[in-house]
Amino acid sequence: MCLEDYVLDRRNFLGSLFLVFGAAELAPAHAMETELKFSELYETGVTLSLKAKSLAGQRIVMLGFMAPPLKVEASFFVLTGVPMAVCPFCDSQMDWPNNIALVKTPEQVEFISFNKRIRVEGLLETGFVKDEVTGFVSFVRLLDASYEPV
Repeated sequence: MCLEDYVLDRRNFLGSLFLVFGAAELAPAHAMETELKFSELYETGVTLSLKAKSLAGQRIVMLGFMAPPLKVEASFFVLTGVPMAVCPFCDSQMDWPNNIALVKTPEQVEFISFNKRIRVEGLLETGFVKDEVTGFVSFVRLLDASYEPV
């Protein structure tokens, strides 16, 4: 092997190491997280999809819209798949949305306009639960969540 071949092999080797180890550090932190889309949440009705069931208990990301608040000071909000100008629980004429998730945050929520898309990361929990404080019943929840406009 000549010196020229050695230099090329060394570059290829170092380049491979970068691809394996270095590229992960250059990618945004949330690029490797698991996203669950509203369209992937249910198989039919209120039967969770296999993907949603397999992700229960894990931190996931969902994209959607913040529904108008149920109350001004809260550490939770409702994430919806489509923008909703009216609180889904305050208008008796409105159909119950089938694409919502309750989002609980460690701090008070700073509300974002209902028509701005947001990214939410949290621990996925499923199954019917009634909140003792609010009386709100939820089936899909993101706990210890953070959120940001996208």
